[in-house]
Amino acid sequence: METIDLLIILTYIILTIGLGIWVSKKASKGLDSYFLGGKSIKWYYLGLSNGSGMFDVSGTAWMVGILFLYGVKSFMFMWLWPIWNQIFVMMFLAVWIRRSNVMTGSEWILTRFGDKKSGRASHLIVAIFAIIAAIGFIAYFFEGVGKFLTIILPWDLTLEIAETVLFNSEESYALIIIILTTIYTIKGGMFSVVATEVLQYGIMIIAAVLVAGYAFFAISDVEINNVISTEWRNVFFGWELETHWSDQFQAFNDLIDSEGFKMFGALIGMTLFKGFFASIAGPTPSFDMQRILSTKNIKEAAYMSGFTNLILFIPRYLLIGGIVVIALVAVSPEMIANPDLNGGDLEILLPKVINFHVPVGIKGLLLAGLLAAFMSTFSAFVNAGPAYIVNDIYKKYYKPNASSKHYIKVSYIASFVVVFLGVFMGFFADSINSLTLWITSALFGGYVAANFLKWIWWRFNGWGYFWGMLVGLVVASLQYALYQNKENFSPDTLLYEMSHIQAIYLFPIIFIISLIGSFLGTFLTKPTEMSTLKSFYKSVRPWGWWGPVYKELLKEDNSFKKNTDFWKDMVNCVIGIIWQSSMIVMPIYFVIRDYPKAIIALTIFVTTSIILKFTWLDRIRKIQN
Repeated sequence: METIDLLIILTYIILTIGLGIWVSKKASKGLDSYFLGGKSIKWYYLGLSNGSGMFDVSGTAWMVGILFLYGVKSFMFMWLWPIWNQIFVMMFLAVWIRRSNVMTGSEWILTRFGDKKSGRASHLIVAIFAIIAAIGFIAYFFEGVGKFLTIILPWDLTLEIAETVLFNSEESYALIIIILTTIYTIKGGMFSVVATEVLQYGIMIIAAVLVAGYAFFAISDVEINNVISTEWRNVFFGWELETHWSDQFQAFNDLIDSEGFKMFGALIGMTLFKGFFASIAGPTPSFDMQRILSTKNIKEAAYMSGFTNLILFIPRYLLIGGIVVIALVAVSPEMIANPDLNGGDLEILLPKVINFHVPVGIKGLLLAGLLAAFMSTFSAFVNAGPAYIVNDIYKKYYKPNASSKHYIKVSYIASFVVVFLGVFMGFFADSINSLTLWITSALFGGYVAANFLKWIWWRFNGWGYFWGMLVGLVVASLQYALYQNKENFSPDTLLYEMSHIQAIYLFPIIFIISLIGSFLGTFLTKPTEMSTLKSFYKSVRPWGWWGPVYKELLKEDNSFKKNTDFWKDMVNCVIGIIWQSSMIVMPIYFVIRDYPKAIIALTIFVTTSIILKFTWLDRIRKIQN
């Protein structure tokens, strides 16, 4: 690595840590300041922060790999998360969530189910889920950043004592970056997180433009067309994937066959099924939820969510598209010569391209940008996870009357514990992909059923929520344990077969089991008190099956109107998904020089933006805070 690249990276790290510590004084005023920034941060800063938090290096490495192998239609893999969630949040969920005026997602649950035994059970289980999710994501980041930095940086940081390897180089690099990020995050809370993420977003934009520009000018149309097939460029698909690669790249066709996604129609069907329910369920109790709750008012919560969508996808896919074009031309020949080619090789495409095929200077800025992506996402989870430990467990059930300074000190300890457990889990993960699929499919499968029902059905109660979430968490954890031990099971046994099923295909099973737990918990116990239901429905005003509650409110106020916007919201969500998808495929088509398709995508983007101005933005402006 050249000196100039190292200087750029070191300058970035010093700037980030310095900025995080500099703004940390604002966090000392209390828990509200520490975890939510005192609800004083402007919505566009929170939007930039939210977008930056979603721009992570592990996810980027994974997306580079799937775009490289599957072509443009791979953007639908993004629905695994599901990124639709951002559209549903933008259209109506941000407004519903922000009306609660609470600090965390689990505290919000109390407004739905009350503060008695059943409400506290639901409150506790969602806090536990949030903590487990934060630990899982930290493991995911640990796995990604270590693999990334080991290939990029020239030093071997393997730590040995008496010929015993304590940490290999990947683990050492990951630990150093995680420790540095943890320090400024813990010190400054939400203020530090947002301030550093805004800086990091700017660096990522510069890096994305430079890489896309380099790929555009350094690689010719002829070189691209020699590698990319018509099917690779095709955004449409059938039940089964068509042949993506020519005969000279048969190794990649074979890899597609072995990855488990050959039946692409089934995968997308499953993703659509999951996407709808997961999106209505709302954001998981993590950094996305914290950003919504940190906004000044209801309107700004909606503005922030819409802005997040707008600023995230185009720069991210400029970067991904640029990296993939370089990889297709420069790296694919050596990959097809590898007789042991596997999915793990796709995860190292990103660092390989940066290390060997990006010019000096751009390389340093790109590395700084990707480190920024990692640090911003990691810091967001380090801020969000401990909020649930301190505010929803420690403060509520153990020490409710302590000082703000005491709670902030406890939050420091909680942050270190969450980071430690996430790193510990990361040591035993076999790949980024395994963690991605577990988080998006198994873990979220246990979350979706209960959180879908909480919005739409008045009879659904705290015990239903508790048992639905608990059953889902248990099954998701068992799935992860099976997957991690898949090599230890004998072939032709039930455990062997179950451990080799892709997590996405288990989503419906986990969803149904969680749904059964939700229904049993609900029907075997009493409904939530009507006073709690009336208060919730009156303030949040969701659509769904709320007839008995609505009738009671009408008796008190005959002018009260229920929410009849279901179909308006769904139409807006469809338009929003098309809008979002255009922002993903448009930069890819521009980078690969497929201008007719790029112009079509641009036209769709402009058209849907104009439509949403009238169907969404004008409606939001009329909301009374």
